[in-house]
Amino acid sequence: MQHIEILKALFLGFIEGLTEFLPISSTGHLILFGHMIDFHSDDGRVFEVVIQLGAILAVCWLYRQKIFDLVKGFFSGDSEARHFAFSVLIAFFPAVVIGIFAVDFIKSVLFSPLVVAIALIVGGLIIFWVESKSFDHKTTEATKITYKQAFLVGCAQCVAMIPGTSRSGATIVGGMFSGLSRKAATEFSFFLAMPTMLGAATFDLIRNADVLTQDNMLNIGVGFVAAFISALLVVSALVK
Repeated sequence: MQHIEILKALFLGFIEGLTEFLPISSTGHLILFGHMIDFHSDDGRVFEVVIQLGAILAVCWLYRQKIFDLVKGFFSGDSEARHFAFSVLIAFFPAVVIGIFAVDFIKSVLFSPLVVAIALIVGGLIIFWVESKSFDHKTTEATKITYKQAFLVGCAQCVAMIPGTSRSGATIVGGMFSGLSRKAATEFSFFLAMPTMLGAATFDLIRNADVLTQDNMLNIGVGFVAAFISALLVVSALVK
């Protein structure tokens, strides 16, 4: 029985890594596939948080040189590096505010297959509509994003707190609406994912640290590694 649960954790880890950075909801797919394969985990929310952490660490690894250059530039007084760092913080701020005040409502009311199904359909229709439109892309590089554009992307990210709504899809669409090119919006979405998901993971792990035991650490570890590897493959393909 334990072997079957490990295989289920492995499967869900791959699902997380494959969907986290595509314009489809990773949380929505985890909820739906979790119900389909009857995955039972004593750690509940923590399993999802940790495998999401595996996915975001894959992005950190792929962008490690750029992150290093930005940090180095920030502390050496490089104006472009500082502007980009502040832009990410501005975009991150709305999610912090909404997350702090609405986290319990979101988890207790919105985490259901019905909400996920509706959000997946609506989100898919919006993305389909956006693909059919042409936008005036005033900003073609992520590092050139304005503070106003960053704030609009941050507001768009808050919509993704509804399970079934893609975080990357919401931020990319929000970026394109604000005047970013698809490439710039996608890259900025990756960078915004780092503080957002790392912050959310840390917050949830602190709140649920008591459920981490030796009994469920194996499932969590398997899911984490699977998410890291699959996200690594997906993001590598996307940035090319």
